Amino acid sequence: MTGSLPAPPRVSERVRDLHARMSLEEKLAQIVGYWLDHGGEVVAPMAGEMNNSREGTQLSEITEHGIGHYARVYGTRPVDPAERAAWLWAEQRRLVTETRLGIPALVHEECLTGLAAWQAATFPTPLAWGATFDPTLVEEMAELIGSDMHALGIHQGLAPVLDVIRDARWGRTEEAIGEDPYLVGTIGTSYVKGLQAAGVHATLKHFVAYSGSRAGRNHAPVSAGPREVADVFLPPFEMAILDGGARSVMAAYNDVDGVPQHASDEHLTGLLREKWGFDGVVVADYFGVAFLAVMQAVAADRGHAAALALRAGVDVELPSGDAYLEPLAELIRSGEVEEALVDRAVLRALSQKEELGLLDPDFAERLGEPPAVIDLDSPRHREIARRLATESVVLLANDGVLPLRTGGGVPARVAVIGPNADRSEALMGCYSFANHVLAHQPDVPLGFEVPTVAEALRSRLPETELTVVEGCAVEGDDRSGFPAAVSAAEGTDVAILVMGDQAGLFGRGTVGEGNDADSLELPGVQRELVEAVVATGTPVVLLLVTGRPYAAGWALDGSGSNAGLPAAVLQAFFPGEEGGAALADVLTGAVNPSGRLPVSLPRGAGAQPYTYLQPLLGGPSEVTSTDPTPVRPFGFGLSYTSFAYSQLTADAEAPTDGSFDVSVRVSNVGPVAGTDVVQLYARDLVASVVRPVSQLLAYQRVTLGPGESAVVCFSVPTTRLAFADRALDRVVEPGDVEVWVAASAGEKVATAVAEGIADSAAAADAAAAPVTGSRVDRAVVRLTGEVHRVTAADRRQASAEVVPG
Repeated sequence: MTGSLPAPPRVSERVRDLHARMSLEEKLAQIVGYWLDHGGEVVAPMAGEMNNSREGTQLSEITEHGIGHYARVYGTRPVDPAERAAWLWAEQRRLVTETRLGIPALVHEECLTGLAAWQAATFPTPLAWGATFDPTLVEEMAELIGSDMHALGIHQGLAPVLDVIRDARWGRTEEAIGEDPYLVGTIGTSYVKGLQAAGVHATLKHFVAYSGSRAGRNHAPVSAGPREVADVFLPPFEMAILDGGARSVMAAYNDVDGVPQHASDEHLTGLLREKWGFDGVVVADYFGVAFLAVMQAVAADRGHAAALALRAGVDVELPSGDAYLEPLAELIRSGEVEEALVDRAVLRALSQKEELGLLDPDFAERLGEPPAVIDLDSPRHREIARRLATESVVLLANDGVLPLRTGGGVPARVAVIGPNADRSEALMGCYSFANHVLAHQPDVPLGFEVPTVAEALRSRLPETELTVVEGCAVEGDDRSGFPAAVSAAEGTDVAILVMGDQAGLFGRGTVGEGNDADSLELPGVQRELVEAVVATGTPVVLLLVTGRPYAAGWALDGSGSNAGLPAAVLQAFFPGEEGGAALADVLTGAVNPSGRLPVSLPRGAGAQPYTYLQPLLGGPSEVTSTDPTPVRPFGFGLSYTSFAYSQLTADAEAPTDGSFDVSVRVSNVGPVAGTDVVQLYARDLVASVVRPVSQLLAYQRVTLGPGESAVVCFSVPTTRLAFADRALDRVVEPGDVEVWVAASAGEKVATAVAEGIADSAAAADAAAAPVTGSRVDRAVVRLTGEVHRVTAADRRQASAEVVPG
């Protein structure tokens, strides 16, 4: 293989000395993983076909020359955490004492919705994190997850997912945070900070543009242009690395315009390392190196695939050494591939181990005794899981039926209907241990309590007669349960219909990795069941517990339905182990909903791919007969109270390389306390390339009692307005920028109450009314000076201060 030799990374003398003493076999051993206990269950793409388990081979033989990573020590099968920790402690000591160089293994695990291990807490899925608009709480969760991992001897977590959602048909939508790069970046960066504060390295997934695949199909090609890559897909990674200090990045399975990302030196080296200065480790997605030969045919065999990946900048092959071991060694011995490629990767891998303390001379002594007991689902876990779940619930519609009250008291009779009404698994995402691993072992108990929606409602409404009926399954066309559901609803005060998804992998479920959709209708016959119950005349609360946004116009505006509308509609994105309790709290009014949509709610699959970040001609217009306008826009969410905005102020001008301030007064003009998510948007009025008509600049959660007000002051770096110009340089151009505060991306309203309205009753009516042009309150900030070319040193996040009164 020809080409310039890679420059060796800067490393310590200890790492350089260790590397100098290594044989080729020992070097290669440090840049591969070994997947312990893999028994053929499908928990990674083509795992059965790809995984070289070396069944029957002793671990001492497999690790004769050492080992880089142990993959999923706790997360492949249900093992008692304390017993597994005792094994791991002994295994690490064996590696130190019985291998020539005495290098321990780096242990990595999945941790997307909490540590993916038996009996470990399951938090809400990342799409729910996005719905909270609460980076601080996400950081708290991540630090708790990291603390559990650190206590169990785990060094690296394979999270967060920073893929920006472009098409809701994509099965991995529930693993992502949202459709806005800034929301994804701020929430994801907070997760990185929390995990790494506990001493565990975060791994950013999936670099890059994985979520931009054609028609939302997993692993499908990505046809995004370089400007879309620069302005949409890259900013969250840039923020997590430059602001969050992320120490690991995982390459994506997809190709971008024909270049597989596991072979993209442009992205993995030119951008990631040379431009951004990343000095951590790049790991392969599971089997991603071999896929260069097996699936993408850019390499003749696995050895040449290894050479391509190493040259591009993939340092560690996971979860095995199918390409980086013997296939690559053969090419190096023949002189076809330079050993310098291996040296660069080994130096980085050893530096990571040094950073984590694995190369310390007293590592074995410092291990101490393994934890005899570890509580992976403590009251602290439950409390954070509950807060996250509660903050993530989005109220989409409400005619007054919520919170549940009749005549000043609780309803006497309630029917709880639907396939997700009384199932714990329905509350958890694809990467939860329950749906990722225990789905293969149905006889193994979950190991901790996950109250269902029905169970939680029973505890909240002890005097209410509660009837629970499944009605139909999540999938399939069996309608035999319809009559019982209709009968249960008739004559009750309210029917709560809990519909939605079952998370799973590769055809096992309706959403999750490999479970892509060609329709955005609710799976199976669920919509028919909802319409049948609505037709009874009983007030219906529709609760959607899903991993993606579904086309729900029929339930929100009646489009395509003759059955009438539910009285209220709520959206919950896999809210985790405390999700049932959180939903019951929202339904009964113990908690006022404050979630906001992190992704637009589509009218239909035909509108996909869609994002609110559209230029003028990306939305409805006179030159097309189709209308992609979502049923509910990004950022939307109702409350049991009403909020009003007034007194918008903004700096008249700011330098292109500086910042500007925007403030707005937010008031709770309703009857109860609540939390608003104040959202600041902007539009570049004239630019050198086509820009979106609306772009989120900043956001801030604000909690107010009835009648209370506060002033939210945003400080916005001009880099929030940066984009790739015609030369593909990230720039901030001089010119006028329109800014406004709104309740969602679908509104241009900074004054939710028109001038002249003084009394709170009229203010509440105005705040609840449809937004019209007469109520738009905007400001224009003029950016002055020269075109500013954005550098790694530039600030990327806005800040906010909330001043009471």
